[in-house]
Amino acid sequence: MAPDRAIARQQPPLSGSSLVEQYKRAAAEAAAAIVRDGMRVGLGTGSTVAYLLPALAERNLSGLRCVATSPATEAATLALGFRVEELDAVGELDIAIDGADQVDPRGWLVKGGGGALTREKIVAAASRLFVVIVSAEKAVAALSPPVPLEVLRFGARRTLAEVGDTRLRRDPAGPDDDLKGPDDDLESPDDDLRSPDGNLIADYLGPVEDAASLAARLSATPGVVEHGLFEPELVSYILIAGGAPRRDGGVGVERREGGKSG
Repeated sequence: MAPDRAIARQQPPLSGSSLVEQYKRAAAEAAAAIVRDGMRVGLGTGSTVAYLLPALAERNLSGLRCVATSPATEAATLALGFRVEELDAVGELDIAIDGADQVDPRGWLVKGGGGALTREKIVAAASRLFVVIVSAEKAVAALSPPVPLEVLRFGARRTLAEVGDTRLRRDPAGPDDDLKGPDDDLESPDDDLRSPDGNLIADYLGPVEDAASLAARLSATPGVVEHGLFEPELVSYILIAGGAPRRDGGVGVERREGGKSG
């Protein structure tokens, strides 16, 4: 079921953002190649996953039962004719595929930039195989802020003060897309970014050198629903597109092992 260690797609040379989009597409297509008829598939959220859905549709697979981690992913999945169900109705997933904001050499991830981090982590944990797809610039030497947080609205100011170095995030559709400080009005934050389940989204802006310790501290803070640090034990493997040039001009996709056995 696993793909080749390196997968090449012949593409014309590109640069800048177009090249990054090409890498995202290559990683998504490599992941789509793993999926088989009848699988129960968890679908993440984000720009790389947006390439995954048409890649799955091109394979003309039958009997897929999909679980989406956000309304945007659900709408896009339904538009392509796939069956979308609630996780509780599907149960254990055969595979989940999602992107990441950062990937470090130890296999730690920062995820949740789109605000669906809690659902993404639930789906990752519910899958036998969790595959992360990224373009090469997401592979970093060390994790750095921001780390997304989902926090309860009740006592949000107190929660953010307890965590420290944290700000609420603003919805770009609102009047101001700057981050909102914890001392700002929380009584009517109509322009705060919300999770798919209605909680507030914040960013932790402090040091991230010790990811395990930070993850434990954030998890232990009352009011923090979930954080965007994903430990290596959640990940089966990571597909990184575009990291090494190929002589044939195609896009190489490196497979990096995680700590989760399928």
